[in-house]
Amino acid sequence: MTEALRSQFLSLHLIETLAAVLPVRDENAQPKTLVFGGVERHMITSQARRRAERVHARNRANAGRGALKGRSMGVRTREWAILAGRELESAHGWEKEKALATARAVMEASGLKFGDPKKKTVANLTKVLVFAPSDAASRIADHIAGQAAEIEEWRDAYLEAQARAEAAKKARRAARKKAASSPEAEETEETSTAEAAASVTLPPLPKATRDAVLLALAPRDAVDIALYGRFLAEIPDSPNVDGAVQTGHAFTVHEAEQIEDFYAAADDAKLDRKRNALSFLDAADDAGAGMTGYQSLISGTFYRHAVLDRTQLRTNLRVAGMDEQEAETAASEAEKEFVNAFVEAFPEAKKNSTASTGSLPALVLAFEGERPYNYASAFQRPVDEGPVSTGGEGPAGPAAVRRLLRHHTFVSRRREDLRTVRVLTYDPEIDTLLGELGSPESLTVVERAEDLTP
Repeated sequence: MTEALRSQFLSLHLIETLAAVLPVRDENAQPKTLVFGGVERHMITSQARRRAERVHARNRANAGRGALKGRSMGVRTREWAILAGRELESAHGWEKEKALATARAVMEASGLKFGDPKKKTVANLTKVLVFAPSDAASRIADHIAGQAAEIEEWRDAYLEAQARAEAAKKARRAARKKAASSPEAEETEETSTAEAAASVTLPPLPKATRDAVLLALAPRDAVDIALYGRFLAEIPDSPNVDGAVQTGHAFTVHEAEQIEDFYAAADDAKLDRKRNALSFLDAADDAGAGMTGYQSLISGTFYRHAVLDRTQLRTNLRVAGMDEQEAETAASEAEKEFVNAFVEAFPEAKKNSTASTGSLPALVLAFEGERPYNYASAFQRPVDEGPVSTGGEGPAGPAAVRRLLRHHTFVSRRREDLRTVRVLTYDPEIDTLLGELGSPESLTVVERAEDLTP
């Protein structure tokens, strides 16, 4: 099939069964849920899924593996000033405190907001996560080092003006307190203090330096930013990116199933004393567990969905500066890696105590179309896992696969744009089921994730 004949949207649908896991939690450490079809379902949020997929693709690319190996990727963090300061220190020989203060001042004057300077834990962190190319910090540091004399002079004036403004604010607050107890006596002092605060203006960052910061933070050729998008409201003239990937929340195809798992943790030192006790009373003092608690775990069969907008992806890459041929090559590589991440990646919460990241999907359905297709409605009626002999649908995994394929077959008869339909399974029972269902001629069964996309 030639590239010109491909449809705009690649839709992916997946059925997976998980046992005793907790991949995402709410603020109370409880599993996230939604109500759908009149019953409560467990939910794995699209945010958790997207991060897992993005990091999976980035790690593979950085390790020289996968379709995007060698490509530029992005990093989402609040620590850009810290990272730029470290670059100034390690690569350009700046003193640590001066490097950090300069990087923070330059980025703040560019428009980014930082945490309270009086709180050391957040003083040098941006208030929002900034998704930018991984080399942004080194680019900013290189520019600062190259314009050191001008930027250091500006920095000193900027920090001095900040200190004056802060002193004026403190004086104004003190004047307000006095005015509260004696309004008439303090009215003149408060007015003069407010005027003093308003008169303090911060020197603007040199235009060349601000342009360098914006260019460093711009999405440029970071492929994962082209895929998942970037929105930075704090700097109005910083380029934002409409993502090419749409991701739905995964949810159980049946009613929520949850357990409260009581656990007891042993205290090794306590047990050692008990084993070596020389008397009954010494051993009795060390009875009991070292710590106890509860954790919530969920099990179930989930449906999840994502779609790739090929046109938007190519637009993003062209805007990033690639020519048509380079954008086409990068987009094809990004599509393969996106499909791989959709199948392979999994949120890492509780991974060591639940081995959740080792799960494999029961079925992946992929097809092209002229618009996105979400098949969540196939599971609006929750799966009844009761015996087939009594009117149930049997185990949720096979039942969900039957429903999904039946739903797709029904839709495809009414939508002429659906084509290149492919399925992948890692479950031998589902593989047998596909044979029993009699796969339509338009459906191709593949054995590798990379074959899900033409």
